[in-house]
Amino acid sequence: MARFQRSAIPRLLFTLYSTKAAPYSSPSPTAALLLGNFEVRHFAAGNVARAKDDKEPWWKESMERLRNIGISAHIDSGKTTLTERVLYYTGRIHEIHEVRGKDGVGAKMDSMDLEREKGITIQSAATYCTWKDYQINIIDTPGHVDFTIEVERALRVLDGAILVLCSVGGVQSQSITVDRQMRRYEVPRLAFINKLDRMGADPWKVLNQARSKLRHHTAAVQVPIGLEENFKGLIDLVQLKAFYFHGSSGEKVVTEEIPADMEAIVAEKRRELIEVVSEVDDKLAEAFLNDEPISPADLEEAVRRATIARKFVPVFMGSAFKNKGVQPLLDGVLSYLPCPIEVSNYALDQTKNEEKVMLPGTPDGPLVALAFKLEEGRFGQLTYLRVYEGVVRKGDFIVNINTGKKIKVPRLVRMHSNEMEDIQEAHAGQIVAVFGVDCASGDTFTNGSVKYTMTSMNVPEPVMSLAVQPVSKDSGGQFSKALNRFQREDPTFRVGLDAESGQTIISGMGELHLDIYVERIRREYKVDATVGKPRVNFRETITQRAEFDYLHKKQSGGQGQYGRVCGYVEPLPPGSPIKFEFENMIVGQAIPSNFIPAIEKGFKEAANSGSLIGHPVENIRVVITDGASHAVDSSELAFKLASIYAFRQCYSAARPVILEPIMLVELKGPTEFQGTVAGDINKRKGVIVGNDQDGDDSVITANVPLNNMFGYSTALRSMTQGKGEFTMEYKEHSPVSQDVQMQLVNTHKANKAVE
Repeated sequence: MARFQRSAIPRLLFTLYSTKAAPYSSPSPTAALLLGNFEVRHFAAGNVARAKDDKEPWWKESMERLRNIGISAHIDSGKTTLTERVLYYTGRIHEIHEVRGKDGVGAKMDSMDLEREKGITIQSAATYCTWKDYQINIIDTPGHVDFTIEVERALRVLDGAILVLCSVGGVQSQSITVDRQMRRYEVPRLAFINKLDRMGADPWKVLNQARSKLRHHTAAVQVPIGLEENFKGLIDLVQLKAFYFHGSSGEKVVTEEIPADMEAIVAEKRRELIEVVSEVDDKLAEAFLNDEPISPADLEEAVRRATIARKFVPVFMGSAFKNKGVQPLLDGVLSYLPCPIEVSNYALDQTKNEEKVMLPGTPDGPLVALAFKLEEGRFGQLTYLRVYEGVVRKGDFIVNINTGKKIKVPRLVRMHSNEMEDIQEAHAGQIVAVFGVDCASGDTFTNGSVKYTMTSMNVPEPVMSLAVQPVSKDSGGQFSKALNRFQREDPTFRVGLDAESGQTIISGMGELHLDIYVERIRREYKVDATVGKPRVNFRETITQRAEFDYLHKKQSGGQGQYGRVCGYVEPLPPGSPIKFEFENMIVGQAIPSNFIPAIEKGFKEAANSGSLIGHPVENIRVVITDGASHAVDSSELAFKLASIYAFRQCYSAARPVILEPIMLVELKGPTEFQGTVAGDINKRKGVIVGNDQDGDDSVITANVPLNNMFGYSTALRSMTQGKGEFTMEYKEHSPVSQDVQMQLVNTHKANKAVE
């Protein structure tokens, strides 16, 4: 922040606030940015502000009134619906639209056409809102495991999160994955049990599942009044008040006393809450053991301390779709989740051999910001930044530590889904976006005074590949432009070229992931692409020694062609580092030495394509022992052709076999599905080489042919109710069985006949 003269601050803020409109509208963006959402009363008298200013830094209250939260959950738990309600109650949007609404508008945070059609979130979207003079930055994330990178990068930069659980479905597979990601980035969280209005809703069952499956140290901070169609409101166990939600969209929150018939359960659940929190909070434990009365303020502080220390997860309840329980959840975000200065963030100092440095997270220090997400916008690349320390202003020069480039910030914006609002500056703790800055996802920016980089995100390896090519030759430029853009935006999406088949291979996290990208190429770049199974890189080799003796003779007027080569081919010993060896064992000058390189070249060329299925031949040694030449008609071309034909002549006598790539596959899934998974591996001609136990999961290691692994991610998910995950890497090429060899040879012959 620019250092204004102290006496100028109250005057400036008075001017900014004097245009204040509705009683609950937030201050103008400039005012909000200058000093967060400082309230006018602090500046009614300049000397009060000055007195306060002398004791505390100018940014203290602004930072304390800031929350960065993410909303994550399993597919269809209601994340986007919940975000829609939050935006409505905080005045960011003025009417509610449903995710799969009949009005065809769709939820605010699902801004892509594909998201609105399919009713799923594909990209995480950022927004901000104001609730009770606090500014909340929110990122709504996808639920599908295929878009897991969106959740990874959102959690990487957030200070707190809301884990949404379905009161009917309970703790599902993706809830476990998301919770694991929250642990990885040490994010304090609240749980919100949604959909209490649905048939079969049982919040207490879900609470017990969170304890057993997610190993959460947790307790409810609310009790529902009625369930399913009788769900009317909530009782707050901390404040001991009942809340009812009136009005067409539940916007009027009415506070009443606790109903008499629920006093017993409220007393029991409040005692349970105090017991669970006092297990991890010494101050509350002391009061609890001494039987002292525990006031709502004491309990609230204890819950906050335990939540920020990640020792406790408070559980809220409600139904976002029926507009009940969202406002108390927002209050919970303010009460229990940390502000940016209460979270420890570390950077790596590149000048001191990547020594860990703790960032105080204040606007006073040098600028440190992380680019955590890229998006191709209408005006070029949009880079989402989380500012960890210092201030970034429009027009400033910032340094990309990863590339060393100095860049000017041409435009600074705050995002509201796909809309943006221009701002002049942003300080530590804020999430903003910049235009026209060329960088990669995960790059760190500073003002040049320090060489810090933030620790990178965990990027999972792609598990599935497809071959794609544009239908029309003219659209090649747009096609490669699309692939380049998606690769920059999404670190889990990879593009490669198969050198042998010439196909473009795209790899990603699953079939849905790749399908969405193929669909986006069609919609956003107007390029139709055909998708096929990629060609597996088979190899061929020989298993025994075979002799050759070939004479190439051609006479057609003028200079003829003459060359004779004799010798043998044999397999190289197992484990040989080289794939092809050529040896000249001719005694004397049967073939002039200047023709020997041409002979080697001929054999190498012939080995590029075996006669079984046309794939390269490996692990072969060619030895030449004799030959003959002609004084006039011998030439390099004649001996090269003689070598190619000699190789083809002896190849079938050397008993060739086909080699296929074998993958080392590691599977992890709940022990209850171990038998089914192992049976499926055997069906895919895999060999299980290891089986270990990891907590409640079993880990199977197997060697499986790549050709039998296509579509496996989908098969594994259906076998394990979505709880299984696997990684695979190339191990070796090994011979295929006789029946597979016959099948491959026949297919190759059939394809050749068609051509």
